[in-house]
Amino acid sequence: MSSWRNQIFCEDALSGLARIPDGSVDLLLADPPYGLGKDYGNDSDKMASAEYLAWTEQWIDAALPKLKANGSLYIFLTWRYSPEIFVMLKQRMNMMNEIIWDRRVPSMGGSVRKYSSVHDTIGFFVKAKDYYFDLDAIRIPYDAETKKARSRKIFEGAKWLELGFNPKDVWSVSRLHREHAEREDHPTQKPLEIVERMIKASCPVGGVVLDPFMGSGTTAVAARNCGCDYVGFELNEDYCERIAARLGNLAMQA
Repeated sequence: MSSWRNQIFCEDALSGLARIPDGSVDLLLADPPYGLGKDYGNDSDKMASAEYLAWTEQWIDAALPKLKANGSLYIFLTWRYSPEIFVMLKQRMNMMNEIIWDRRVPSMGGSVRKYSSVHDTIGFFVKAKDYYFDLDAIRIPYDAETKKARSRKIFEGAKWLELGFNPKDVWSVSRLHREHAEREDHPTQKPLEIVERMIKASCPVGGVVLDPFMGSGTTAVAARNCGCDYVGFELNEDYCERIAARLGNLAMQA
């Protein structure tokens, strides 16, 4: 087993990525700082626009060579910088989808001089036409009523009816509220449901998921749940300790 697999390195990804061999990772799953001034226990999200975009280009160019020839990338963004970063990535990869994550924000309060922002933007990019993608692993089952309505002879044996339908590019999954069982002390933690869908679709069992900005460790937990290995980086030492605790609890439950 490679020494870098199933490791969370408490260091800056820009320097640490050198320890990951090129062409060794199946899936790059990135949830970088959004450029909104969030508090991650450091100044990583307090850059001016030009500096933020230059830094984004720097880590993208350091991370992409780690992908295998048929590897994929998912990147979480907001509407503020997704246009620029999508253009940046389209010069390097093939864009397959812009996914909208509807965070199910309750209809109360919000902006009074513009429309309230209730979604995150996710870019899905691939390196080559033969990229790995397992649709059957993420199909959404039809309910009994729908199956009954499709019980006519012409639908007998239809794979799509038995296995379910293809997830669309709008994902309605509630954000993690403070009382949620998954919730860690992290300002932009993503739900396991979303990250596990990405891994099941775009990383084969036994493959490797790279996350340059581990945060609360959701990618590592999701990878283990899906039978994959992980590797990642995190600047904040407190977050590194929490990731270790999450993975330790997961091992105890196994």
